[in-house]
This record gives sequence, structure tokens and C-alpha cells, in this order.
Amino acid sequence: MIKILMLLLLLIAAIQVIKPLGWPGLKKRSDAWKLVAGVGGIVFVSVILTALFRGF
Repeated sequence: MIKILMLLLLLIAAIQVIKPLGWPGLKKRSDAWKLVAGVGGIVFVSVILTALFRGF
């Protein structure tokens, strides 16, 4: 599930670079970093949660 979400957000970030989406906070091409930062945050949280629950 996390991998699908990561892929979807990275595709949206690629589209943002090509043609800005116009969503609130994503008006310019240079705002694609916000989407990439979101993907990085999701990866970080998923790694932490996986490490925490692997012991159970």
C-alpha cells in the first residue's frame, strides 16, 4: 500500500514539474519539492512503523 502511494505521489510531482496542477500550494513548477518531501515523510514513517511492529 505504501509503495503504491509513493509511486502515485512521485507521478504527481513529475506532472507538477511539466505542467503545474494549480492546487492550493502547488501553483508553480518549483512547488514540486513539497510533493517529494511528502513522499520522503511517508517513507520515513513507514520504515519507523515497520521497525516498531516487526518485533511483535
